[in-house]
Amino acid sequence: MAAAVVPRATCGWWRWHRRVMVCSRTMASKTPVGFIGLGNMGNPMAKNLVKHGYPVIAYDVFPEACKEFQDLGAQVTESPADVAERADRIITMLPSSPNVREVYTGANGILKKVKKGSLLIDSSTIDPAVSKELAKAVEKMGAVFMDAPVSGGVGAARAGNLTFMVGGVEQEFNAAKELLTCMGSNVIYCGEVGTGQAAKICNNMLLAISMIGTAETMNLGIRLGLDPKLLAKILNMSSGRCWSSDTYNPVPGVMEGVPSANNYQGGFGTTLMAKDLGLAQISATNSMTPVPLGSQAHQIYRMMCAKGYALKDFSAVFQFLREEETL
Repeated sequence: MAAAVVPRATCGWWRWHRRVMVCSRTMASKTPVGFIGLGNMGNPMAKNLVKHGYPVIAYDVFPEACKEFQDLGAQVTESPADVAERADRIITMLPSSPNVREVYTGANGILKKVKKGSLLIDSSTIDPAVSKELAKAVEKMGAVFMDAPVSGGVGAARAGNLTFMVGGVEQEFNAAKELLTCMGSNVIYCGEVGTGQAAKICNNMLLAISMIGTAETMNLGIRLGLDPKLLAKILNMSSGRCWSSDTYNPVPGVMEGVPSANNYQGGFGTTLMAKDLGLAQISATNSMTPVPLGSQAHQIYRMMCAKGYALKDFSAVFQFLREEETL
């Protein structure tokens, strides 16, 4: 169906109306915020909104995930549509493209009851093409969609130090930033809808590659007789230093407060890393971009999923390599 044509005589009014809507939404303070998806990342993100004084209207497909928010005074709803009926600013944090599609366009999805002028921010990591598809569907309902995937992991989500990569209409960025700065220390505008996802996919491909490289390096050093803590110290004051070595080291006993110190529980799951690498592969294919290391990383994380590591943190690639060497 062709998009409706706005008569030339009304264009000035429409621009003024949009400016008023953006301004009023930016200035609105402590009005309810909908939050859909209260998993490992969504839970601490929503809690930070509560800490900043925002009344949260919550939904998760698993009701038990909402109980904690009821205790914090949040309203809990029975569907995404109910959230859209009660809030005109909604953040979604979901595992994959099909989950996001269902939450927005399903039988009880956001678009069934979305209000005109609502701001919908998706912080899931999904295919950029799906973000663009949803943006068009949202626009037809008179609302605004922005993609704002995050980087930093569960620890940064708890601390409110996430990095948000935002794609969408630039005039709406400040309205989105008002909420996102409650959950992150860096909120970066990337361009049109889908560019936030593009930035996140590129970041996670590099993260996967560097984690595998760190795990291989640590494993080799240990086999050569080096103490892992000493090796990590040397790496982190040398040219091999990276986030995977100095902040999220994959070797048990080297660092505290990371998944490798807790049998690789919590953090960013291997399944999710494999999913994100799959998105990178699709994007690389569509853009005819060679990504040989990204492709190899994808295969390694897929093998890990097949061999029982699916629910462990992606840094368990160190454990995977250690077990593989005995075969």
